[in-house]
Amino acid sequence: MTTATRTTPVPLTPPTPSAWTVTSPCTSRCVVPGPTVPRPTAALRCAAFARVVTRATLLDGARLADPAVLGARARATLAALGVRLHRTGAPLATTPGTLLVANHVSWLDALALLSSAPVRLLAKREVATWPLVGPLTTRAGTLYIDRTAFRDLPRAVATLAAALRSGQHIALFPEGTTRCSAPAGTFRRATFQAAIDAGAPVQPVTLTYRQHGHPTTAPAYVGDTAFLTSLRHVAHAADLTVTLHAHPPIPSHHHTRRTLATAAQHTVHPPTPPATLAPVPPRLRSSGDRAPLS
Repeated sequence: MTTATRTTPVPLTPPTPSAWTVTSPCTSRCVVPGPTVPRPTAALRCAAFARVVTRATLLDGARLADPAVLGARARATLAALGVRLHRTGAPLATTPGTLLVANHVSWLDALALLSSAPVRLLAKREVATWPLVGPLTTRAGTLYIDRTAFRDLPRAVATLAAALRSGQHIALFPEGTTRCSAPAGTFRRATFQAAIDAGAPVQPVTLTYRQHGHPTTAPAYVGDTAFLTSLRHVAHAADLTVTLHAHPPIPSHHHTRRTLATAAQHTVHPPTPPATLAPVPPRLRSSGDRAPLS
Protein backbone atom coordinates (compact mmCIF):
# COMPACT_ATOMS: atom_id res chain seq x y z
CA MET A 1 0.00 0.00 0.00
CA THR A 2 1.41 3.30 -0.99
CA THR A 3 0.81 6.55 0.82
CA ALA A 4 0.32 9.79 -1.00
CA THR A 5 2.94 12.40 -0.34
CA ARG A 6 1.53 15.83 0.55
CA THR A 7 3.37 18.68 -1.02
CA THR A 8 3.43 22.08 0.56
CA PRO A 9 2.42 24.74 -1.95
CA VAL A 10 5.15 27.23 -2.64
CA PRO A 11 3.89 30.81 -2.36
CA LEU A 12 4.14 32.71 -5.59
CA THR A 13 6.12 35.92 -5.49
CA PRO A 14 5.52 38.70 -7.97
CA PRO A 15 8.30 39.32 -10.45
CA THR A 16 10.87 41.85 -9.39
CA PRO A 17 10.35 45.11 -11.28
CA SER A 18 13.02 45.81 -13.83
CA ALA A 19 15.20 48.88 -13.57
CA TRP A 20 13.49 49.94 -16.79
CA THR A 21 9.99 49.68 -15.33
CA VAL A 22 8.19 53.01 -15.43
CA THR A 23 5.87 53.72 -12.52
CA SER A 24 3.76 56.69 -11.57
CA PRO A 25 2.97 57.89 -8.05
CA CYS A 26 -0.53 58.79 -9.23
CA THR A 27 -3.52 56.52 -8.65
CA SER A 28 -7.22 56.70 -9.41
CA ARG A 29 -7.61 58.57 -6.10
CA CYS A 30 -5.83 61.52 -7.72
CA VAL A 31 -8.78 62.00 -10.07
CA VAL A 32 -11.07 64.54 -8.43
CA PRO A 33 -14.07 65.51 -10.57
CA GLY A 34 -14.46 69.26 -10.78
CA PRO A 35 -17.54 71.20 -11.81
CA THR A 36 -19.88 69.03 -13.86
CA VAL A 37 -22.53 69.54 -16.52
CA PRO A 38 -26.08 68.18 -16.19
CA ARG A 39 -26.50 64.48 -16.96
CA PRO A 40 -28.43 65.10 -20.20
CA THR A 41 -25.53 67.22 -21.48
CA ALA A 42 -23.03 64.50 -20.59
CA ALA A 43 -25.22 61.91 -22.35
CA LEU A 44 -25.32 64.06 -25.49
CA ARG A 45 -21.53 64.36 -25.40
CA CYS A 46 -21.11 60.59 -25.14
CA ALA A 47 -23.49 60.14 -28.07
CA ALA A 48 -21.54 62.67 -30.13
CA PHE A 49 -18.29 60.90 -29.23
CA ALA A 50 -19.76 57.59 -30.36
CA ARG A 51 -20.79 59.13 -33.69
CA VAL A 52 -17.25 60.41 -34.34
CA VAL A 53 -15.75 57.03 -33.47
CA THR A 54 -18.30 55.20 -35.64
CA ARG A 55 -17.62 57.45 -38.59
CA ALA A 56 -13.87 57.01 -38.24
CA THR A 57 -14.32 53.25 -37.94
CA LEU A 58 -16.82 52.61 -40.73
CA LEU A 59 -16.29 55.42 -43.22
CA ASP A 60 -12.70 56.62 -43.02
CA GLY A 61 -10.95 53.26 -43.27
CA ALA A 62 -7.36 53.62 -44.45
CA ARG A 63 -7.96 57.36 -45.00
CA LEU A 64 -7.68 57.82 -41.24
CA ALA A 65 -3.88 57.71 -41.59
CA ASP A 66 -4.06 60.85 -43.77
CA PRO A 67 -2.85 63.67 -41.47
CA ALA A 68 -5.61 66.00 -42.67
CA VAL A 69 -8.35 63.44 -41.98
CA LEU A 70 -6.80 62.42 -38.69
CA GLY A 71 -6.50 66.00 -37.51
CA ALA A 72 -10.12 66.71 -38.42
CA ARG A 73 -11.32 63.63 -36.50
CA ALA A 74 -9.23 64.58 -33.46
CA ARG A 75 -10.72 68.08 -33.41
CA ALA A 76 -14.20 66.62 -33.84
CA THR A 77 -13.63 64.28 -30.89
CA LEU A 78 -12.57 67.11 -28.60
CA ALA A 79 -15.55 69.18 -29.71
CA ALA A 80 -17.94 66.26 -29.16
CA LEU A 81 -16.76 65.96 -25.55
CA GLY A 82 -16.96 69.70 -24.93
CA VAL A 83 -13.18 70.06 -24.55
CA ARG A 84 -11.66 73.33 -25.73
CA LEU A 85 -8.13 73.42 -27.13
CA HIS A 86 -6.01 76.48 -26.42
CA ARG A 87 -2.63 76.78 -28.17
CA THR A 88 0.16 79.04 -27.00
CA GLY A 89 3.89 79.45 -27.49
CA ALA A 90 6.06 78.81 -30.55
CA PRO A 91 4.86 77.55 -33.95
CA LEU A 92 4.47 73.79 -33.85
CA ALA A 93 6.44 71.37 -36.02
CA THR A 94 7.59 73.83 -38.69
CA THR A 95 10.71 71.83 -39.65
CA PRO A 96 10.10 68.54 -41.51
CA GLY A 97 10.88 65.54 -39.35
CA THR A 98 10.43 67.08 -35.90
CA LEU A 99 10.25 64.95 -32.76
CA LEU A 100 7.57 66.36 -30.44
CA VAL A 101 7.85 65.36 -26.77
CA ALA A 102 5.18 66.17 -24.19
CA ASN A 103 4.21 65.44 -20.62
CA HIS A 104 1.44 62.88 -20.25
CA VAL A 105 -1.79 63.38 -18.30
CA SER A 106 -4.65 61.90 -20.26
CA TRP A 107 -5.70 60.06 -23.42
CA LEU A 108 -6.85 63.53 -24.50
CA ASP A 109 -3.17 64.50 -24.86
CA ALA A 110 -2.92 62.60 -28.14
CA LEU A 111 -6.04 64.31 -29.49
CA ALA A 112 -4.62 67.73 -28.61
CA LEU A 113 -1.38 66.97 -30.47
CA LEU A 114 -3.16 65.46 -33.49
CA SER A 115 -5.47 68.48 -33.63
CA SER A 116 -2.53 70.88 -33.69
CA ALA A 117 -0.01 69.33 -36.12
CA PRO A 118 0.24 66.53 -38.71
CA VAL A 119 2.00 64.13 -36.36
CA ARG A 120 2.35 60.38 -36.11
CA LEU A 121 2.13 59.03 -32.58
CA LEU A 122 4.40 56.63 -30.73
CA ALA A 123 2.51 54.76 -28.02
CA LYS A 124 3.02 51.86 -25.67
CA ARG A 125 1.84 48.54 -27.04
CA GLU A 126 -1.03 48.32 -24.54
CA VAL A 127 -2.85 51.21 -26.26
CA ALA A 128 -3.71 48.91 -29.16
CA THR A 129 -5.89 46.85 -26.79
CA TRP A 130 -7.90 49.76 -25.39
CA PRO A 131 -11.64 49.61 -26.16
CA LEU A 132 -12.94 51.94 -28.87
CA VAL A 133 -9.74 53.92 -29.40
CA GLY A 134 -7.29 51.00 -29.71
CA PRO A 135 -8.28 49.88 -33.22
CA LEU A 136 -8.52 53.51 -34.33
CA THR A 137 -5.02 54.39 -33.15
CA THR A 138 -3.65 51.43 -35.07
CA ARG A 139 -5.55 52.43 -38.22
CA ALA A 140 -4.24 55.98 -37.80
CA GLY A 141 -0.67 54.76 -38.30
CA THR A 142 0.44 54.84 -34.69
CA LEU A 143 3.84 53.30 -33.98
CA TYR A 144 3.97 51.01 -30.95
CA ILE A 145 6.80 50.24 -28.58
CA ASP A 146 7.00 47.29 -26.21
CA ARG A 147 8.51 48.68 -23.03
CA THR A 148 9.37 45.20 -21.75
CA ALA A 149 11.20 43.97 -24.88
CA PHE A 150 14.55 45.64 -24.31
CA ARG A 151 16.26 43.66 -27.06
CA ASP A 152 13.76 45.14 -29.51
CA LEU A 153 14.60 48.72 -28.51
CA PRO A 154 17.31 49.28 -31.18
CA ARG A 155 14.83 48.26 -33.88
CA ALA A 156 12.20 50.64 -32.49
CA VAL A 157 14.72 53.50 -32.39
CA ALA A 158 15.78 52.74 -35.98
CA THR A 159 12.13 52.81 -37.10
CA LEU A 160 11.64 56.20 -35.44
CA ALA A 161 14.81 57.60 -36.98
CA ALA A 162 13.75 56.42 -40.45
CA ALA A 163 10.35 58.10 -40.05
CA LEU A 164 12.00 61.35 -38.96
CA ARG A 165 14.44 61.25 -41.90
CA SER A 166 11.49 60.86 -44.28
CA GLY A 167 10.07 64.14 -42.99
CA GLN A 168 7.34 62.74 -40.75
CA HIS A 169 6.62 64.45 -37.46
CA ILE A 170 6.60 62.02 -34.52
CA ALA A 171 4.96 62.78 -31.18
CA LEU A 172 5.61 60.79 -28.02
CA PHE A 173 5.39 60.94 -24.24
CA PRO A 174 8.86 60.23 -22.85
CA GLU A 175 7.69 60.03 -19.22
CA GLY A 176 6.41 56.59 -20.19
CA THR A 177 3.32 56.90 -17.98
CA THR A 178 0.65 59.38 -17.00
CA ARG A 179 0.56 61.76 -14.06
CA CYS A 180 -2.48 63.46 -12.65
CA SER A 181 -1.67 67.14 -13.09
CA ALA A 182 1.49 69.23 -13.23
CA PRO A 183 4.32 67.73 -15.33
CA ALA A 184 6.96 66.22 -13.07
CA GLY A 185 8.12 62.90 -14.51
CA THR A 186 11.58 61.94 -15.68
CA PHE A 187 11.99 61.72 -19.45
CA ARG A 188 13.20 58.30 -20.60
CA ARG A 189 16.10 58.95 -22.90
CA ALA A 190 16.10 55.95 -25.28
CA THR A 191 13.79 57.42 -27.93
CA PHE A 192 15.82 60.66 -28.07
CA GLN A 193 18.52 58.63 -29.81
CA ALA A 194 16.25 58.53 -32.87
CA ALA A 195 16.35 62.33 -33.13
CA ILE A 196 20.15 62.32 -32.83
CA ASP A 197 20.52 59.59 -35.47
CA ALA A 198 18.21 61.47 -37.84
CA GLY A 199 19.60 64.93 -37.05
CA ALA A 200 16.03 65.96 -36.17
CA PRO A 201 15.04 68.83 -33.88
CA VAL A 202 13.18 68.05 -30.66
CA GLN A 203 10.26 70.31 -29.76
CA PRO A 204 9.08 70.15 -26.14
CA VAL A 205 5.35 70.62 -25.47
CA THR A 206 3.64 71.26 -22.13
CA LEU A 207 0.02 70.11 -21.71
CA THR A 208 -2.17 71.40 -18.88
CA TYR A 209 -5.87 71.05 -18.05
CA ARG A 210 -8.17 73.58 -16.43
CA GLN A 211 -11.83 73.97 -15.52
CA HIS A 212 -13.15 77.50 -15.18
CA GLY A 213 -9.52 78.64 -15.25
CA HIS A 214 -8.37 76.42 -12.38
CA PRO A 215 -6.14 73.31 -12.59
CA THR A 216 -8.08 70.04 -12.65
CA THR A 217 -7.34 66.32 -12.49
CA ALA A 218 -10.74 65.34 -13.95
CA PRO A 219 -9.31 64.16 -17.32
CA ALA A 220 -6.31 62.34 -15.80
CA TYR A 221 -6.00 58.73 -16.95
CA VAL A 222 -3.94 57.27 -14.13
CA GLY A 223 -3.62 54.18 -11.96
CA ASP A 224 -6.23 51.50 -12.49
CA THR A 225 -8.82 53.88 -13.94
CA ALA A 226 -10.74 52.14 -16.73
CA PHE A 227 -10.97 53.92 -20.06
CA LEU A 228 -14.78 54.09 -19.98
CA THR A 229 -14.60 55.58 -16.47
CA SER A 230 -12.18 58.24 -17.70
CA LEU A 231 -14.45 58.91 -20.68
CA ARG A 232 -17.35 59.47 -18.30
CA HIS A 233 -15.26 61.90 -16.22
CA VAL A 234 -14.42 63.92 -19.33
CA ALA A 235 -18.00 63.91 -20.64
CA HIS A 236 -19.27 65.24 -17.32
CA ALA A 237 -16.57 67.91 -16.91
CA ALA A 238 -17.76 71.50 -17.24
CA ASP A 239 -15.68 74.12 -19.04
CA LEU A 240 -12.71 71.79 -19.61
CA THR A 241 -9.80 73.33 -21.51
CA VAL A 242 -6.54 71.71 -22.56
CA THR A 243 -3.70 74.16 -23.15
CA LEU A 244 -0.93 73.08 -25.51
CA HIS A 245 2.14 75.27 -25.04
CA ALA A 246 4.81 74.68 -27.67
CA HIS A 247 8.39 75.57 -26.73
CA PRO A 248 11.10 76.47 -29.25
CA PRO A 249 12.73 73.41 -30.85
CA ILE A 250 16.01 72.08 -29.48
CA PRO A 251 18.63 71.14 -32.12
CA SER A 252 19.82 67.59 -31.54
CA HIS A 253 23.34 68.25 -32.83
CA HIS A 254 26.10 68.12 -30.21
CA HIS A 255 23.80 66.32 -27.77
CA THR A 256 23.87 62.86 -26.28
CA ARG A 257 20.51 61.23 -25.69
CA ARG A 258 20.97 61.88 -21.98
CA THR A 259 21.61 65.61 -22.35
CA LEU A 260 18.88 65.95 -24.98
CA ALA A 261 16.30 64.24 -22.78
CA THR A 262 17.33 66.38 -19.81
CA ALA A 263 17.11 69.60 -21.84
CA ALA A 264 13.63 68.68 -23.08
CA GLN A 265 12.47 67.64 -19.61
CA HIS A 266 13.65 70.87 -18.01
CA THR A 267 11.88 72.82 -20.74
CA VAL A 268 8.56 71.05 -20.27
CA HIS A 269 8.76 71.31 -16.49
CA PRO A 270 11.60 73.50 -15.21
CA PRO A 271 13.30 72.16 -12.08
CA THR A 272 12.19 73.72 -8.83
CA PRO A 273 14.81 76.22 -7.66
CA PRO A 274 16.38 75.43 -4.29
CA ALA A 275 14.75 77.07 -1.35
CA THR A 276 16.50 80.14 -0.02
CA LEU A 277 16.38 81.39 3.52
CA ALA A 278 14.80 84.79 3.96
CA PRO A 279 16.99 87.31 5.77
CA VAL A 280 16.28 87.43 9.46
CA PRO A 281 14.91 90.85 10.39
CA PRO A 282 16.74 92.67 13.16
CA ARG A 283 15.38 92.00 16.63
CA LEU A 284 12.85 94.58 17.60
CA ARG A 285 13.85 96.54 20.64
CA SER A 286 11.58 95.89 23.60
CA SER A 287 10.49 98.66 25.88
CA GLY A 288 13.06 97.53 28.43
CA ASP A 289 16.04 97.86 26.07
CA ARG A 290 18.44 100.70 26.73
CA ALA A 291 18.23 103.43 24.11
CA PRO A 292 21.45 104.12 22.19
CA LEU A 293 23.55 107.02 23.41
CA SER A 294 23.19 110.13 21.30
